[in-house]
Amino acid sequence: MNRTRMNRTFGFSALIALALVVPSAAFAHAHLVKAVPAVGGTVSASPTELKLSFSEGVEPRFSGVELQAANGRAVETGAASLDPADHATLVVPVKAQLQPGSYKVSWHVVSVDTHKTQGSFTIAVKP
Repeated sequence: MNRTRMNRTFGFSALIALALVVPSAAFAHAHLVKAVPAVGGTVSASPTELKLSFSEGVEPRFSGVELQAANGRAVETGAASLDPADHATLVVPVKAQLQPGSYKVSWHVVSVDTHKTQGSFTIAVKP
């Protein structure tokens, strides 16, 4: 009888430990982990696309990326789509030829677990 009680206590403790670990993964948010061009980076030529990689999969229908010149004007881009090889990476075509200068990339994503995150960073094009 004492052994049965010990087994139940161990089983209950293991269940509690599992319950504490699983939600941390389930409630994670998509955070930007890599960008091409790089966050704060400088490129020598106008990029044809922006690639933003996140810590988990994102829903492209509810996510977006905007590109602004230093003067605040919007730069024309295409619709964001998922990289077919990586559902945590958004690919955004840059339709305009970027002139030398600084640009702000603003993003918002909804992860596959429905959490929304947003952020921004700058890139520069060399003269």
